Amino acid sequence: MKLAMKKGAGDIFHELKERGFVAQCSDEAGLREALLKSRVTYYVGFDPTAESLHVGSLVPIMAMAHLQRVGHIPIVVLGGGTAMVGDPSGKTEARPMISRKEIVRNSVGILDQIKRYLSFGGKRGRAVDNGEWLLKLSLVDFLRETGGRFRVNEMLRAEGYRERLLREEGLSFLEFSYQLLQAYDFLILFDKYRCALQMGGNDQWGNIVAGIDFVRRTRQTSVFGLTFPLVVTSTGRKMGKTEKGAVWLDARRTSPYEMYQYWVNTDDRDVGRFLKVFTFLPLAEIYELECLKGADLRRAKEILAYEATALCHGKAEAERAREASRRAFGGEACLAELPTLMLKQTRVRKGVSLVDLLLETGLSVSKGEARRLVEQGGVSVNDKKVLDVNAVCSEKDFVQGVLVIRKGRKQFYQIRIV
Repeated sequence: MKLAMKKGAGDIFHELKERGFVAQCSDEAGLREALLKSRVTYYVGFDPTAESLHVGSLVPIMAMAHLQRVGHIPIVVLGGGTAMVGDPSGKTEARPMISRKEIVRNSVGILDQIKRYLSFGGKRGRAVDNGEWLLKLSLVDFLRETGGRFRVNEMLRAEGYRERLLREEGLSFLEFSYQLLQAYDFLILFDKYRCALQMGGNDQWGNIVAGIDFVRRTRQTSVFGLTFPLVVTSTGRKMGKTEKGAVWLDARRTSPYEMYQYWVNTDDRDVGRFLKVFTFLPLAEIYELECLKGADLRRAKEILAYEATALCHGKAEAERAREASRRAFGGEACLAELPTLMLKQTRVRKGVSLVDLLLETGLSVSKGEARRLVEQGGVSVNDKKVLDVNAVCSEKDFVQGVLVIRKGRKQFYQIRIV
């Protein structure tokens, strides 16, 4: 199918590579040519093992969106079938089993989040559930069709499988079959939609290559695979992870303000890299922002935070979060936007230690760290510095039922009485 090239499409493979989306590719020259000359249908799978995606999930979503913006056709595969098995790739232990009902519920929430970045309907793109074909398979028919085309010795070369086999809990046959199921997905998508490209995290390389080989053997044609690098911060932390846990795309789990704060607090060394991966800003503009130093780099961080939050939650929420952050950074916290901890009035009347509040809000990860923060003058309550590690917050400390704790200069949390 000829590609109706969109204005400014250019060499999209080069753009993906320049932005840091390419770790491995099965045939770089062939894929680049296909993307330049035709409309390529491509897919990424998302196993709905949780109600929400997190910031780390944005790497494949943003790559898909870049491709769609120049006319290529995305397929989001929700793993209603594969989630029943569990992918062992990159996992040190087996995933807990979840029910079909949970999988369906999770799929709805995840698809709603992906729709903020991708368009579906008609020839623009589509979302499918691999449970539609996997759950209907006869075991014997499936094994006859796929099993003979895979070699166990080749499968065991995959790093994830090797690591699991060396561990005491080993690798179940259920998980071992996952690669066959993922390869079968690629074949079905090729047959139904002429899907020619599968993408995924770098831990999926073995599964993707197996799918490429399976389509080649059964349909005598070449398809492509591409993986994304695992994005970690300069401090070595996995993308989207904080002391408080994951940064979710669901506003009920991570508010727009908290997401904005996550991005605006990016390590200086990561700003340029994250602008390339998590925003649609032109590369030329990003190169200019990368050159900023010192206090001027704050502007680049604000742009990153605004753009990434706006994509996830809309421009209105991003603007509110930006305004609240600026007020907080200047010492004037905007209560409506701050993350909140609710306490029962009966507990407040008895008095709650400041150390406990720091721990419960996630401003500290342990009581020891909380005590050190207080001793070092890093904690304020209602804009007054507290140096007593035994300080107790009681009802008289709440102003109209609200108490604000500040850690350092920029991290705020409000405590409200239920």
